[in-house]
Amino acid sequence: MAPQRAGAPSPVTPARAPSGGPAVPQPGVGAARVGASRPSVASVASGKAPHSKLSDGTEEYIVHRVMQRVDVVLEKRLREAIAAVVQEQTRSVLPRLREEIESVVRQAVYEAVADELASATTVPSSVMSR
Repeated sequence: MAPQRAGAPSPVTPARAPSGGPAVPQPGVGAARVGASRPSVASVASGKAPHSKLSDGTEEYIVHRVMQRVDVVLEKRLREAIAAVVQEQTRSVLPRLREEIESVVRQAVYEAVADELASATTVPSSVMSR
């Protein structure tokens, strides 16, 4: 394992139960300490939260739960933001798209009529007698 830089966050590894199975949170462990020395939002956001005295398992569990909550909120907000941008872009492109479609259809009809007139240099008499 490489030496860790001073001030760098400690690597996060999943906490395991003594049997080697998945980590199992223990109710009440560290609960009193979590609320007792609560860091400010600014210190957490800047990554300068004071070192907690939580056990590794409890700290890992809290980090996992926070990451789950962040994941849910980010997914919802990013989905909404992307949908809004896509809708706005679609609205701004729509007039140009209509112009292009009209131009393509107009050109296709023009070419079809021109091809038909060019190939119909001699009209069968049965068509003319109608």
